[in-house]
Amino acid sequence: MNVRVLRIELRRSIAPWAGVMVLAAGPAFLYLLSGPWWKGTALWTTQWTTMALWTRFPLILLWPLVMGLGALQGLRDHRSKMSELLTSTPRPARHRAAALAGPTAATLAAAFVLVVLLGSAQVLGRTDYTHLGWLPISLVAALALVAGGVLGMGVGRALPSVLTPPALAVAAFVFTNLLQQSADWAVPTATVPNRLALLSPAGAQVREVLLTLSASVHLGQTVWLLGVAATGFALLTAVTPRTRLLALTPILAGAAIALLVLPSDPRRTFVVDEAAAAQVCDGPVCVTKVHQTRLAGLAGPGKKALRLLHEALGDQAPVSIRESTALRAIGDTPERSRTAVLVDFRDGMIGSVKGEELTRALIAQGMAPTCFARSDNESGTLGEISAQSIAAGWVLGDLRPLGGTFHSPQDQTAEAGPVWKKLEALPRTEQVARIRAAHAAAVSCKGDPLETLAGGASR
Repeated sequence: MNVRVLRIELRRSIAPWAGVMVLAAGPAFLYLLSGPWWKGTALWTTQWTTMALWTRFPLILLWPLVMGLGALQGLRDHRSKMSELLTSTPRPARHRAAALAGPTAATLAAAFVLVVLLGSAQVLGRTDYTHLGWLPISLVAALALVAGGVLGMGVGRALPSVLTPPALAVAAFVFTNLLQQSADWAVPTATVPNRLALLSPAGAQVREVLLTLSASVHLGQTVWLLGVAATGFALLTAVTPRTRLLALTPILAGAAIALLVLPSDPRRTFVVDEAAAAQVCDGPVCVTKVHQTRLAGLAGPGKKALRLLHEALGDQAPVSIRESTALRAIGDTPERSRTAVLVDFRDGMIGSVKGEELTRALIAQGMAPTCFARSDNESGTLGEISAQSIAAGWVLGDLRPLGGTFHSPQDQTAEAGPVWKKLEALPRTEQVARIRAAHAAAVSCKGDPLETLAGGASR
């Protein structure tokens, strides 16, 4: 296709409008709607992989719209009543199909690249962990838009009705939503079989910054989307019912091969990026490589907390601080360790405080790690937080509510105050015994640390 033909097709086709829609709707979805892409640690503007996954998430809406616009473009010859004239010309049908599909496909791909570049510009200044593992995620998303547009054109050409574009858009919307994956578990899951869910081009919501898509997912989705695009192109060139029926072969073959390649287990779909999860340490204080910018702010308070924990607990004290890398569903029990203070930057008690407040939070977590299931940003039950504030207050010499938790300072003080007074009134040896017993109860998840500090009753 020469430049002159390209310019003509860009003027006559819906390609510019399709590109503008992707370029406007993608960022509008992410900027104007309040969602998990703006909350927690897995933001779309802070890390490369999360940026790629979040920019793919709006395809749940964009893909149906692109297919509908493609079908509208496929009706062009029928609306102008030129179908019979064009089929009578000596120019091969594949040339006409390429001239029709090429500008739209190129525009859709370029528009999505610009959306990714917008996200990349923000990520560049916010992370020191640079890698190329996110590229396949975005490339498959761009291929999905191209394939959806081409398939829409082919369906519009094969079914020349004014009802075809809206019907196809609605069908694609139902398809992507039925296959949508939920992020309530450690890895995203769906109500339909995992292989079938992965046929949707839209990404799942991102909760874990360490997760990425496996190579088998990239391969299977690429095969499927190439089949979709090939069927769309074949429908553009088909002129008889028989050739239109044969045009369905690529999409069926692509689906069959993809279902063999795509993983059946969600834990083989979303895998931990081992390079991102590698530990970067400053002495006994370690974080993952993806969060290495936080190490400088964690190291000083962390070393002080470890020293004070050793003075309080002796041989029972943890000897290191490290970021937890265990995948945890909403409601799961946190990871446990007897030798390390485990930090999770999604926990507001750790991720939203600095300096002395961070030291107090690390001591609290080391003295009485939370045991009950937690949500994304909640640190534990009121009883657990109260026990932590008492244990940290005993080490530091004063009782203060812990910051960054779901529970207000007033609630913490009301719960912890009476127990703190009882503990302070005891002889030093009895205080030490109760503190260490509460630590053992918290680490083992056997018993209530607050009741232990109160001598058997929390009131």
